Amino acid sequence: MKLWGGRFRQQENQMMEDFNSSFPFDYRLYEQDITGSLAHVMMLGRQKIIEQSEAEAIIAGLTGILEDIATGKLVLSGKASDAEDIHTFVEVELIRRIGDVGKKLHTGRSRNDQVALDMRMYARDQAEVLVDKVQMLIDALEKKGEEYSCLMPGYTHLQRAQVVTFSYHMGAYQSMLRRDKKRIQNALELMNESPLGCAALAGTTHNIDRNQTAQALSFAKPVDNFLDGVSDRDYLLELLSAMSIIMVHLSRLCEELILWSSQEFRFVDIDDAYATGSSIMPQKKNPDACELVRGKSGRVFGHLMGLLTVMKGLPLAYNKDMQEDKQGFFDALDTTMACLDIMQGVISTLRVREDVMEKSVREGFLNATEVADYLVSKGVPFRDAHGIVGRIVIACEDQECAIEDLSLDQLRTFHSAFDESIYDYLDYRQILQKGNKKEIIGEKHA
Repeated sequence: MKLWGGRFRQQENQMMEDFNSSFPFDYRLYEQDITGSLAHVMMLGRQKIIEQSEAEAIIAGLTGILEDIATGKLVLSGKASDAEDIHTFVEVELIRRIGDVGKKLHTGRSRNDQVALDMRMYARDQAEVLVDKVQMLIDALEKKGEEYSCLMPGYTHLQRAQVVTFSYHMGAYQSMLRRDKKRIQNALELMNESPLGCAALAGTTHNIDRNQTAQALSFAKPVDNFLDGVSDRDYLLELLSAMSIIMVHLSRLCEELILWSSQEFRFVDIDDAYATGSSIMPQKKNPDACELVRGKSGRVFGHLMGLLTVMKGLPLAYNKDMQEDKQGFFDALDTTMACLDIMQGVISTLRVREDVMEKSVREGFLNATEVADYLVSKGVPFRDAHGIVGRIVIACEDQECAIEDLSLDQLRTFHSAFDESIYDYLDYRQILQKGNKKEIIGEKHA
């Protein structure tokens, strides 16, 4: 059965029918489609657009379909795959169950506002799950940071730069993910408007009540403009953008874990549950979970670019191009959620080699900036202090020692401002007690 077949003299070409079908991927919208239809038909009954007895029969039929799909009694495959889309499947099944009264379900509605509603509800439901998964990874990072309070090198240009703590480093990713969470929540707020009642593009002559259906479906309000309501996919672009940024952050975290787990760093051990081996080299333990997440970031980015390209230059209102919003969004969503789950597992089971990290701190001249700050506190201009400490580092490299290994007499050969108080600026834990560095170890200063 075609919902639009009355105007056509001949059958659709089979190749075109397959090409046009979206059921193989939009079947996952069944719950939103039926829930939206229930709200619509309840409104039709209240508004006396159809008889209340008819509304009740349709409601019973739709409820039965939803229950049968949920329990597996009605399977969305096999012959069901002959349906053009999930909307056709549900309507045909409804008519099969309750007869011609089922044909009144679509009164005052178009597939344009129907699919817009289904996608918006699905995106809203899944975005809320995504928020929870982001928060779970934030919690895992926080817990892991609390577990290990060791010093570690902070890097710029992948060169050891200044001392931080492992906990503080994990906190950077928590900050990124909190922004990600806010982006999703912002998208949720913006998308929370119901397109149901826009019909094809210009509303309907039936006396429908869009506020009723919006309230029933937990939307803040109906959309303001019918044309925009059926053609808006901004909310999908926003979520794809938010997911792409999440994947940027996960990819950065993965890159560090891959480096840190290498023999060159040996900062961390990735649990066996999230690593694989080599088919030829018995000694290998590869950080494949992190490498896969790093690689899958490109897949999500591609779906964002794909939908941007689909939407670019489309005239109002609905165009069939917009059917291409689904597969990419579904895949990006599945991919991002899987990556968040995997990374929660990786972080939760991660073992940190505190001794190796702290040894790296002491081998990297990570207190050099603080020595310059010390000289500045003694009245030496910063640019001069920078040059003095640079010469101290060269001398230490030549002597194969650290700055803190130098005696006060040796330091005074570089500048007379040095006195015993310099050693408070050379001890790494003392460094973190000074100025706004207290924040690195969680001691907020006034």
